[in-house]
This record gives sequence, structure tokens and C-alpha cells, in this order.
Amino acid sequence: MATLELRNVNKSYGNGLADTLKNIDIQIDSGEFLILVGPSGCGKSTLMNCIAGLEEISAGAILVDGADISGMSPKDRDIAMVFQSYALYPTMTVQGNIAFGLKMRKMAPAAIEAEVARVAKLLQIEHLLARKPGQLSGGQQQRVAMGRALARRPKIYLFDEPLSNLDAKLRVEMRTEIKLMHQRLKTTTVYVTHDQIEAMTLGDKVAVMKDGIIQQFGTPQQIYNDPANLFVASFIGSPPMNFIPLHLQRRAGQLWALLDSGQARCELPLGAMEEGFESREVILGIRPEQIQVAPAGSSTLPSIRAEVQVTEPTGPDTLVFVNLNQTKACCRMAPDAAPQAGQILELQFDPSKVLLFDAQSGERLLAGKVHSGDRTAKVAQFKGR
Repeated sequence: MATLELRNVNKSYGNGLADTLKNIDIQIDSGEFLILVGPSGCGKSTLMNCIAGLEEISAGAILVDGADISGMSPKDRDIAMVFQSYALYPTMTVQGNIAFGLKMRKMAPAAIEAEVARVAKLLQIEHLLARKPGQLSGGQQQRVAMGRALARRPKIYLFDEPLSNLDAKLRVEMRTEIKLMHQRLKTTTVYVTHDQIEAMTLGDKVAVMKDGIIQQFGTPQQIYNDPANLFVASFIGSPPMNFIPLHLQRRAGQLWALLDSGQARCELPLGAMEEGFESREVILGIRPEQIQVAPAGSSTLPSIRAEVQVTEPTGPDTLVFVNLNQTKACCRMAPDAAPQAGQILELQFDPSKVLLFDAQSGERLLAGKVHSGDRTAKVAQFKGR
């Protein structure tokens, strides 16, 4: 196990091209599981290759257990990598593939045999040791690729989208196997994926990337519940967060926003504002599970009547879509309480879960504050009216 720290890491290919990685700062403790997640082209695989030594960084430092490894060759970094394409030797058996790296390190034959047996038992592939890669399924090949990395007992494991070539059912099974393996071995791991479900379920820490920049770094719960900006909020979550455009207005020292469902309107009071604050466009963000049918009787939460447009049963729950401010909004409901298209619902919001984002920059309006230039205006929680 080892600590891993990236200090102001930059990567540029020159020739006037924009930097691929920009001022990357990450630190994870020994035994932690770090997820690098983001869309294609965001720089996550490049960053992993820099950690492995397959790419040279342009600036900054990569430290393992406090020692700078930035200038070391890949073979000297004590890091094992599992590739997206498996990268197995087709002429070797499973046993030969797992043992190859150990032979290159000139381990004793008896030690190699014992290590191959240990890894095969851990991955439940003992019965496949005599087969060649062409005789294996995709999931079995991925296990062999993982076994080759595990046999080395390195300080750090790197996984570069290892499940992207598998079908949906097998992805879920292998995701569970990877998590169980990490719980047993507790080796520091960096895992690259574009799948936000993998990011949420596997990681101790998550770094969300876009355009070579870390948009947010934290635990999965922090990323999900407290996103730093509109991109993070939209990328993490399935189904994704609802984004409803609002126009904020200042009247008599109060900030107000209008919510229109086509069936009814709800004016939301957002608190007292300082002098000089101007009206502005914002985006209201709220998760589908945080829009609920209002209970019968009185409620202190804001609510609005809306017509059901479409329902999508998924089995464990039903996704219900309504119109709010001419935007399709999704509500997640229990399957036995699913309404029909055309039905009118009284919907309410959990005020503690509502987020506001600047419509122009996409930045989160943090800690109950709206920033307008050098002015700061306090925003109260939503209240029913």
C-alpha cells in the first residue's frame, strides 16, 4: 500500500495545442480507491498514463509515499496497470500470462507457481489456467488481465476503463468483484471510467474531470449531494438532476422566483437581498427523488400542480415527467404509486436539497449566497407561499 499525491501536474503536447492536463492536484491515502471520471477527451486516461510513466508530465510532480517518481521509468515505479483491451499474450496460456511479469523479475519457479495459484484462487479462475485467451469469454479475459497485475503485488494498481468491453450484466458482476478484491487486498487503486455508476459504487474518492481540469474532488456522497458546478451536477446521477431555468427578481428588498407548470404558478420567496443586487437568470437544480407528491393536508414545503406527461416504469421505481418552466422535469416515484399520463399531481420540493447555479457561468451559488461581481447576497431556503 502507498500514498499517492499529484502536485500541480500539467501535460502539454506543444505545437500551440491547449494543455491536456491543467494544474492537477490530488492526494489519496494508503489503501484508498480513487476514481477518475469524466466524458471522453477530458484527460483522465492521459493522467493515468502519466502516473504509470507511459507519458511524461510537462510540469508538476507525482509522489508515491512522499518520493517523487516523475522521472522514473515505468518499470521502476512499482505500479501495475490493467488495460481496457486486456492486452493478453494470445500464444500463452492463462498461467503463462499471469506468470510472465514474475518471470521477467527472475523470481524462483516455485515462488511463481505459488503466486499464480494464489491469484487464480482469488479470481476463481483455477480451472482456466491451461487455456489460451482465444478460448475465454470477455469476462474471463478481464479476470486474467487483473490476475497478471495482482501477481506483482505492486504499491499501486491502475485500471483504465477495464469493464467498457463487457455487456451490461457482466459489467455489474465484475464491478462487484473489483470492489471485493480491493476490500481484501486494500491496495491503493486508481480507476478510470466514464461511467458515473462505477464512480459512485467503487470509489472512496472521486475526481470529476472536464477539459483537463479537476472540476471537483471528494467522496461520492459529496460529489452527489454538493456538486461544485452545473457540469458535475449533470454528469453525476442517474437519472440526472433536473435543471429548471428561473428568473430572480428583487422587489422591496426580497428575492423572488416564478415557477410555472402550465397548470399553475408558484412564486418562491428566497430571502432578503442587499441594496444594489440586480435581477438575474439562474438554474434551479433538484434530483428526481427529491420531487415528491405532496401529502394530503397542510404542508410547509412549497408545492405546485403539474400534469403528468410521460411515465417510464423501470421495475423498482417509476420515472414521471412533468413540465416546469417549459422544461421537462423528472420525478422518481414508487412503482405502486405511479400516476398515468394526463393526471394532475400536487408536487413539492425538499428545500434543503434545492441548488442554484449561475445561468451564464454554470458555477454553483454556494452556501446560501448569490455572487454578483463583488457583491454578495444572502439567499434563504425556499418556503411555500
